[in-house]
Amino acid sequence: MNSARAWLVFGGAAFVYLIAVMQRTSFGVAGVEATDRFAVNAAAISVIAVVQIVVYAALQIPVGVLADRIGAPVLILGGALVMAAGQALLAVSSGFWLALAARVLVGVGDAATFVSVIRLLPGWFEGRILPQLSQWVGMTGQLGQIASAFPFALLLHLSGWGIAFGVAAGVSVVAAGVTAALVRRGPERMTTAELSTVDAAERGLRASLARPGTRVGFWAHLLAGTAPTLLGILWGFPFLTAGLGYDPSTASGVFSMMVVGSLVSGPIIGLLVTRFPLRRSNLVLTVTGATFAIWTLVLLWQPVPPVWLVASLFFTAGICGPASLVGLDLARSFNPRHSHGSATGIANSGGFVGAFVAMLLVGLVLDVVDAARVARGAASQLYSLDGFRVAFLAVYLVAVVGTVGLLRSRARTRKRLYEEEGIEIAPLWVALFGARDRRRPPGVRQ
Repeated sequence: MNSARAWLVFGGAAFVYLIAVMQRTSFGVAGVEATDRFAVNAAAISVIAVVQIVVYAALQIPVGVLADRIGAPVLILGGALVMAAGQALLAVSSGFWLALAARVLVGVGDAATFVSVIRLLPGWFEGRILPQLSQWVGMTGQLGQIASAFPFALLLHLSGWGIAFGVAAGVSVVAAGVTAALVRRGPERMTTAELSTVDAAERGLRASLARPGTRVGFWAHLLAGTAPTLLGILWGFPFLTAGLGYDPSTASGVFSMMVVGSLVSGPIIGLLVTRFPLRRSNLVLTVTGATFAIWTLVLLWQPVPPVWLVASLFFTAGICGPASLVGLDLARSFNPRHSHGSATGIANSGGFVGAFVAMLLVGLVLDVVDAARVARGAASQLYSLDGFRVAFLAVYLVAVVGTVGLLRSRARTRKRLYEEEGIEIAPLWVALFGARDRRRPPGVRQ
C-alpha cells in the first residue's frame, strides 16, 4: 500500500479525469457559438447541457455498483473511448439532434470516470492520506477546466468548431491509451468485522441508500457542487462574454479563477477534513454560504459589477469544487469497504442533480426575460446582464433545498452515531466556545 506503483496508478487515473473534465466543460466554452451553429435559443442550449448532466447523474449509481463488481480500470478505459466518440460526433454535427446525441455520449463516458477513479484509491492507499487524495484528484481535474478555457477556447476561435472538437476527441483517445498502460485494480481488502457481517443484502444498493451518512454525502455534494458545475459546464462563459461583455481573453482569465480557487483550497480542505472529521458538513455550509454571499453582491451591483468582484465569485465557486468532494468522503466513511463504489456514486450524483435542474431553469428564465423585452418593443438580447440577474436566482432555490436536505440528513446521522457508537457531536458554537474556555487558565473562566 502507498507504494511507488500505487502513485503511478494514481497519476494515470488522475490524468484521465483531467481529460474527462475538459470534455465535460468544452461545450460551455462554446455555448455562444453553439447558439449560432444550431440556430436555437437559450433553452435549447440548456437542454443539450442538461441532457449531458442528466445522463451523468443517472449513471453515477450504476457506475458505482459496476466499479465494485468488475473493477474501475475497465470503466475508466471505456469512458475515455465513449467520450472520444461523442466529441468526434459533435465535431461533425450541424443540427440540434446530433449535438444532443454527441453530448449524451460525452455524459456516459464522463460518468464512468470520476467514481471509478475514486473507487481505485482504497485498493492502493490507506491511512490519513486517503481523504486528501480525493481532493488531489479533484484539483487535477480542475486543470481540465483550464484546458477548455484557454487552449480549447483559443483553438475554437482560431480554427473553428470541427477542428477544435476533433482535437478534443483525439485527446480522449490518448487518455484511453494511458489507462490501458498504467491503471490497474488494486488488491481488495476487507476487515474481519466486515467479513463477519457481510451478506447478500448488505452488498446491495439499498443498503447504501439506507445509511443516513450516504444521504449526508449526497446533499453535501449537491449543495457545494451545483454552482461550480453550472458555471463551469454551461452558463459561466456566456455570462462573462455576452452578459458582461468581456473579450475572450478577459473572460478566460476570470473563468480560470475557478481553477485557481480549487487548486488553492483543495489541500487546505483536505487537511481540515482529516483534522476535523466530525465537522465536515460545517465546512461545506461555510464555503457555500460565502460563495452565495459574493454571488448576491455580483447580482445586485449597479450598473455593472467590477471585474475583481466577478473574479471573486468564480474563485469562491472554485472552492466549492473541493468542498463538494467532502460529500464523497462522508459517504465513504459511513459505508463498509465493499460498498464504497455504490456510496460514492450516490453522493457524486448530488451536485449534478442540482446542476441540471439549475441549468435548465436558467435557460428557461433567460428566454422568458428576452421575450418580455421584445414584447415591450426592445431589441432581442438573449444573454443580457439583466437576464442573467433574474435567471441566476434559480441557483438559490437549489441551494435552499440542498441546505435543508443536508441539515435533516445530518441530524439523523448524528442521532444514529450516538445510538450505535455513543459519539455525541455538539453544535458548532458549543464546540468553538467550549474549546476557547478550555484554553483559559483556571480562575479566568466566566
